Amino acid sequence: MKKLLLTLTFIIGLSALSAWAQDAAPAAAAAAAAPKDPIAELTTTTGALRVGLDTLWVLLAGALVFFMNTGFACVESGLCRSKNCVNILAKNFVVFACASLSFYFIGWGIMFGSGSGFMGTEGLFALTGADNSPAMGDAYKGVYSSIAWSGTPLLAKFFFQLVFAGTAATIVSGAVAERIKFMSFVIFSFILVAVLYPITGHWIWGGGWLGTGGFYDFAGSTVVHSMGGWAALAGAIVLGPRLGKFRDGKIHPIPGHNLSLATLGVFILWLGWFGFNPGSTMGVGDGSAIAHVFVTTNTAAVAAIITSMITAWVMLGKPDLSMILNGCLAGLVAITAPCAFVTVGGSIIIGAVAGVLVVVAVIFFDKIKIDDPVGALSVHLVNGIWGTLALGIFADNKISNAVAAFDVTGGMKQTMIQLKGIIAVGAFTFIASMVIWYIIKAVMGLRVSAEEETEGLDIGEHGNEAYPNFTTAAER
Repeated sequence: MKKLLLTLTFIIGLSALSAWAQDAAPAAAAAAAAPKDPIAELTTTTGALRVGLDTLWVLLAGALVFFMNTGFACVESGLCRSKNCVNILAKNFVVFACASLSFYFIGWGIMFGSGSGFMGTEGLFALTGADNSPAMGDAYKGVYSSIAWSGTPLLAKFFFQLVFAGTAATIVSGAVAERIKFMSFVIFSFILVAVLYPITGHWIWGGGWLGTGGFYDFAGSTVVHSMGGWAALAGAIVLGPRLGKFRDGKIHPIPGHNLSLATLGVFILWLGWFGFNPGSTMGVGDGSAIAHVFVTTNTAAVAAIITSMITAWVMLGKPDLSMILNGCLAGLVAITAPCAFVTVGGSIIIGAVAGVLVVVAVIFFDKIKIDDPVGALSVHLVNGIWGTLALGIFADNKISNAVAAFDVTGGMKQTMIQLKGIIAVGAFTFIASMVIWYIIKAVMGLRVSAEEETEGLDIGEHGNEAYPNFTTAAER
């Protein structure tokens, strides 16, 4: 009887357990198939989309800045003689390759790596083998903390900063055109982007002493343009003027061979500036901020076009096209630093002053016998300085907070901080560049022979011509 009861109890328990298991299986399956927390899932998706859009914007803006190399090539070759066209095109083509390698291996770490207030000392070669994994993202924030404020991947930030570095080197090309040895220019460009540009860039954008001291430069009037201008000034002085430019105590203009090409180049540069300045937001963020920078960039350019035309008309007797073209570029350079700090009205004033300055500066450099074939010093150096000062003069607190996310108010105090930065960057870059130019001159020579300069650098340096069978005797 007991055995029978135990057997029945076992059978009943086994049946109950089986029934429970059958009931629990669908419940477990249903729980496994239940959707995740929709709020958490939406947050993750939104975050990934934001990073993707920021990355797309930064890379697109970087591509526009890269395309500015085409503009520089057109402007410089158009404003110089046809017998040197190949040489100028080659310099503008090769300089970006030099900049890419030197910035990749050395310059990036010096500029954005953590270190002292003078230069970065960490992460000089950290980009080698870098990827976009979360681990890499977490790692680089500790090394490149000065640029970790943007959520875009490391390589996107690197590319955007690379095209800026290439621009600084390209500025030098125009000022030393038509008489410099090709290899000497290549070597200087490599050193400029590897060491000089990153050091002063670190001071301002890399967590260095100027940036932490309240100096502002949104997109590079000083970091890129006047820095490149100071290096160009040193090169033009060491090289001396082109043959025939200054003789018998008089200035003899040497006109460019193709103003159509130069005009096309300025249009391309103007387009590229819509990546140069708005892209410095490093993300889509608030669309109104990007739109504001677009508009201030454009209004400064058009104001400078008008005032440069009027100034040239008054001072030279004619509305010289080359002056008008450089006027546009001067306005763009001048607004590069303050574009996110000033009102649209302020940008018009900044551009208008730039248009006057560029014409006066071209005449001034000729008078002191510094030969600048394309007006690079007047555009980038003079108006890089003006734009940096203009930020201090015209900064509007509401605009700077809303667009640049900095609490900056214009006035004497801010202007003096800006002036201190201009002097520091100028003194360092000019002296260091002068030393490097003289070293290159002593080691391998800097200037081509008088015979080669007369014949044209296209034949002497490259063995070919841009316009075979079309070069006139007068141009030679």
